[in-house]
Amino acid sequence: MTTEVYLIRHGETMFNQLNKVQGWADSPLTIKGINDLKKTAEALSQIHFDNMYSSDLKRAIDTVHLMKNANEVSEIGKIKKLPEFREVFFGSFEGDDIDQTWECISQKAGLGKERDVQKIINQLGLYKFREATKAADPRHLAENYDELNTRMIRAIKKLREETVNENRVLLVSHGDFIKTLAIKYWNKSDGIHDIAFPDNGSITRGILSDDGKFEIVDYNIKAEDF
Repeated sequence: MTTEVYLIRHGETMFNQLNKVQGWADSPLTIKGINDLKKTAEALSQIHFDNMYSSDLKRAIDTVHLMKNANEVSEIGKIKKLPEFREVFFGSFEGDDIDQTWECISQKAGLGKERDVQKIINQLGLYKFREATKAADPRHLAENYDELNTRMIRAIKKLREETVNENRVLLVSHGDFIKTLAIKYWNKSDGIHDIAFPDNGSITRGILSDDGKFEIVDYNIKAEDF
């Protein structure tokens, strides 16, 4: 059975608002984040889902419950948490200032004091950017390209196992993880360069086929445009 997957990025959090690195570190949704998510929930309220899932981080769990509570045509039981869909792990940089973190990674990669992450990735390519992040991390705990790619493949395999008898599901994940999925599985991405970072509460739609192949068909759609 082919499964349609609605990937939702969680709502704005306190760390998003404070411009802090937020991977496996967690912070609560802001009032703005909740209000923006209500628009997404309303846009999806008349779409039937056989099930809903989320990563195991609280900001994603809170987001999926907002989606569940607003949906008028689905009967969703207990939400299953899938840790494979956690955000990218930034190791020792978790909770640090974002601009200072990008500057540190940029310097480690020999690009000077660049703070625009898209410019850094476009110069290095995604592979070297992930490697530079791990190298710049004092404890070298940050996920590099191979580690993240392995987890991403495992995540899709796990999702196929969970949804084998489901036509359409909703899954709440995270910005960098969704973006990395799109770079790999969206035919409008060349698989090398950076693409736009998905907005909080945005909708990315994918198709999971019987043989486990995954393809993204819509990326970073805002609620008002859905």
